[in-house]
Amino acid sequence: RAGELALAEVRRKHNTTLKLLCRLAAEAVLGSPGGVLPHRDIIGRLPGQVLRASGGARLLLRRPSLDEYVLLMPRGPTIAYPKDISAILMMMDVYPGDTVLESGSGSGAMSLFLSRAVGPKGRVLSYEIRDDHHSLAKKNYRRWRSAWEIGHMDEWPDNVEFILKDISTAAADMKSVTLDAVVLDMLNPQCALPVVHPSLKEGGVCAVYLANITQVIDLLDAIRSCKLPFLCERIIEVTHRSWSVLPA
Repeated sequence: RAGELALAEVRRKHNTTLKLLCRLAAEAVLGSPGGVLPHRDIIGRLPGQVLRASGGARLLLRRPSLDEYVLLMPRGPTIAYPKDISAILMMMDVYPGDTVLESGSGSGAMSLFLSRAVGPKGRVLSYEIRDDHHSLAKKNYRRWRSAWEIGHMDEWPDNVEFILKDISTAAADMKSVTLDAVVLDMLNPQCALPVVHPSLKEGGVCAVYLANITQVIDLLDAIRSCKLPFLCERIIEVTHRSWSVLPA
């Protein structure tokens, strides 16, 4: 339908695939290396069909999955990748109905996955210190929600509250909240821990997403020196290896 997100896959040399994401509109066209394809030729068809662009290229058209959307949506900061988000959600043990705090909205990738995990009865509080990141995260979230409703005739939960604020100054906000889990995706998570830990329920999980082991060491040093009541259960690196299987 017009207004939905569509994903076009074009096969390229060396068995690679180019993925193109667009929002369908009656008068628009999808451009690809193999030519253009009017959106009106896509609207009204079932997902999973192969259409030809003006240059003869074959395009497989379908709806994007959530992980494909977050990889292709507009981004400012580097996103948490779906492989890492999956591991974080598993470690946090988030259930439908939970209240989860996220610090570092970024481009909104984690926010979308948390939104799905906690469901319509759950709640996600997403703090972001930068105005441009805050605006982009909200825009990407709303774009996915509106397209989902058109394509699935069902509403995606409106359960994420995007808050433009430094989490280290949000102690007053936390007094009225009980958190089932916390995820921190920020440069200095040690600044957020003293603020969020009073609201984190007994036995709740705080997952921290960091880029390198030096940051992990700094975080552990801060927990130890500040005598914060956190136990480091595990530190993991998530690897992802793709395979290409070709006939002999």
